Amino acid sequence: MNRRQTFKLAAGAAAFAASGTIFGRGAALAQAADGPFKLPPLGYAYEALEPNIDSATMGFHHKNHHQAFVTNLNGLVGKWPDLAKKPAEEIFAAMSGVPEDVRTPVRNNLGGHWNHSFFWQIMAPGGAKAPAGDLKNAIDGAFGDVDKMKAAVKQAGLTRFGSGWAWLAVGKDKKLAIFNTPYQDTPHMDVGAKPVLGVDVWEHAYYLKHQYKRGDYIDAWWNTVNWDVAAANFKKATA
Repeated sequence: MNRRQTFKLAAGAAAFAASGTIFGRGAALAQAADGPFKLPPLGYAYEALEPNIDSATMGFHHKNHHQAFVTNLNGLVGKWPDLAKKPAEEIFAAMSGVPEDVRTPVRNNLGGHWNHSFFWQIMAPGGAKAPAGDLKNAIDGAFGDVDKMKAAVKQAGLTRFGSGWAWLAVGKDKKLAIFNTPYQDTPHMDVGAKPVLGVDVWEHAYYLKHQYKRGDYIDAWWNTVNWDVAAANFKKATA
């Protein structure tokens, strides 16, 4: 990251602070949105993932970045009413059917809304700390063991140039696969996969704590994964 980029990031953080957003303690509540799309509550406190993910990052990530996608979606509904009527996964699977004049903003903002809603659930505290049962067997069969799977997800995250996501997902062949996607693209787009877990590798997800060390962030992120939620995602994806 060059000096200009660092300055822009710092300025952005200062702007968030000046906006009156509270990063502090306590349960994270949903913000009201003027339209059919709403910011989902985390269901846990911003500090709940400490020390692996800091409360300040969780605060601005949820109440600023995710809220921006929600706000933008509500602004797009008037241009394409089907946006509020069709399931997101159906839209993702047929992006060519989205009117061309709103296709890119729908892809970016609906993708961002879906990805982050999924992300918060994957990190919900209190679940199993390691995979078990059918998911563990599938991981072992596809990658050798859990550590090798984690290494492959980390590699996918590190090799995503710029911003995006790294995924463990079930492909159309019902087998586990690891890949990355750019920006806010979801696994449903283009490759038609169904996610089991995903890690956000945009800089805003880790820079306050880990700065440029994306690999350190991914290593720490594994400590937040709720494997009960991942197992439920796997069961749904393979049904």
